[in-house]
Amino acid sequence: MLYRLLSENLRAQAPWYALATVAMLIVAAMTSMSAWIMKDIVNETVVSKDMQRMFFLAGGVATIFIVKGIATYFQIVILSKAGNNIIAVTQKRIFDRILRQDLNFFIKHPSSDLVMRLTNNAQAARSVMDLVLTSAVRDLFSLIGLLAVMFIQQPILSLVTLILGPAAFLGVRYLTKKVRDIMRQELTAVTKIIEGVQEASTGVRIIKAFGLEEHMRERMNQSVTQVEHRANSIARLSAATSPIMETLSGLAIAGVIALSGLWVVGGDKTPGELMSFITALLLAYEPAKRLARMRINLEAAMVGVRMMYEIKDHPIQLTEAENARPIPEEGGGEIVFEDVGFSYAPDKPLFENLNLVFSAGKTTALVGASGGGKSTIINLVMRMFDPDEGSIKVNGLDLRQVSFASLRAHMSYVGQDTFLFNGTVRDNLALGREGATEEEIVQAAKDAHAHDFIMNMPQGYDSPVGENGGNLSGGQKQRLAIARAMLRDADILILDEATSALDSYAESLVQDALKRLTKDRTTIVIAHRLATITSADNIVVLENGKILEQGPQRELLAHDGPYRRLYELQILPQLEEA
Repeated sequence: MLYRLLSENLRAQAPWYALATVAMLIVAAMTSMSAWIMKDIVNETVVSKDMQRMFFLAGGVATIFIVKGIATYFQIVILSKAGNNIIAVTQKRIFDRILRQDLNFFIKHPSSDLVMRLTNNAQAARSVMDLVLTSAVRDLFSLIGLLAVMFIQQPILSLVTLILGPAAFLGVRYLTKKVRDIMRQELTAVTKIIEGVQEASTGVRIIKAFGLEEHMRERMNQSVTQVEHRANSIARLSAATSPIMETLSGLAIAGVIALSGLWVVGGDKTPGELMSFITALLLAYEPAKRLARMRINLEAAMVGVRMMYEIKDHPIQLTEAENARPIPEEGGGEIVFEDVGFSYAPDKPLFENLNLVFSAGKTTALVGASGGGKSTIINLVMRMFDPDEGSIKVNGLDLRQVSFASLRAHMSYVGQDTFLFNGTVRDNLALGREGATEEEIVQAAKDAHAHDFIMNMPQGYDSPVGENGGNLSGGQKQRLAIARAMLRDADILILDEATSALDSYAESLVQDALKRLTKDRTTIVIAHRLATITSADNIVVLENGKILEQGPQRELLAHDGPYRRLYELQILPQLEEA
């Protein structure tokens, strides 16, 4: 997984990482030189008292730190640019992958989980790249350079300090294993926090109406507390490297000072060599500690990377055929189900050998109890799913052979759960058809009887609708959705309880508009109120995935069948009251 992440991003960011590597090598070189120069500072100035030499060395020290500071600046800026690009590219790829999934994917992955993977996990990819690059280049080369200084000055003492390395490695390895599980638990809790905020925002009316504030508060507190505890656990594990490294470093430095002090007193080594060695040892401590901690930080970030790749590698069930082509113009939008089989679960088929025809230019209504398969038929027509068996054809061409662009262009949809994007009224209407003129947008709104309430809004067509149309009533949202469908002017129209949120007066107005909209179009209507489908050319009664009967209303009412019984339950009482 790490190799894959590195190979994908190192190639894409090669120029920037090359520049950053040069900057980090300069930092490493300057760090090593700052230790090396201590030998001359002590021997030439303190011991020999050569003032001219001291001023020269002072200038050298200043130069070393100036160069190091400039190189560090460019390192940070370049790595930030590359890292931000990694986040942007990763988020675009994940979002593209999400959009290409079928409906089952979204059933299994709640929006809070997808938000977390798109944000936190993309950030984790950058963190891994930064960790690997800074540790592999800056810290590693700094450590190598400082060890070189140490070996040149005191080879025997350098070997003594290196003996302590395996002990530090074993301690860090133990901590790394514990971090992996805790980090995944923390990310799961973060998902719960996002989920809680989304529910509080979208369900605020229900929360307040039922007095659920305390319940929501307790749920959020539990999730936040879990994240807090997990974060503290990871912090403790990460910090545990400090006492390990501090203890080992303290033992090493104490031993070095004692032994080298004896050598200096004995005349075997100069004070400058001792100072240079100790300086290198002290400077080596920080990169060594970062390298030791890197394993823990890397494992924590890799948890997010693995979750990111779970989405990027999720198989796409709905794919476009290599030879996909547009819907044939001949046929008028006829849709034919031929021996269609479909199931949400392998052992529970919903449809078996379903045969159904949506005649071109005609209106077909789907009625029946909930769970009968009405919405699934619509999803299959729009190719949100593919059938397990059989075929669905539009104008004689199997949907699996139709290009997605052509399929979407020939269909328009109005659902009972109207979704509006966070923008203006005009923005939402214009989504119906790219390039629509202002006159066409206004005319569609008038046809849907939405123009009057739009003009009464503070900014007219430029008024913001709010998140998911929060500034509008349910009826207003549905009229905008109908206007959007009218603007699309597609051959196939799908209406899923399209007037369910309208009052009687508004519905009567919109029904007139819908009659004009459905004229000469292949229209599929889902309706629970039979009064809205009395003029349908064909009514299909569904129950548990099976067609009980179908035909025009007058034929279905002519005999005692399921539709007639539904009609008597709904329509006759209304007629008697009237």
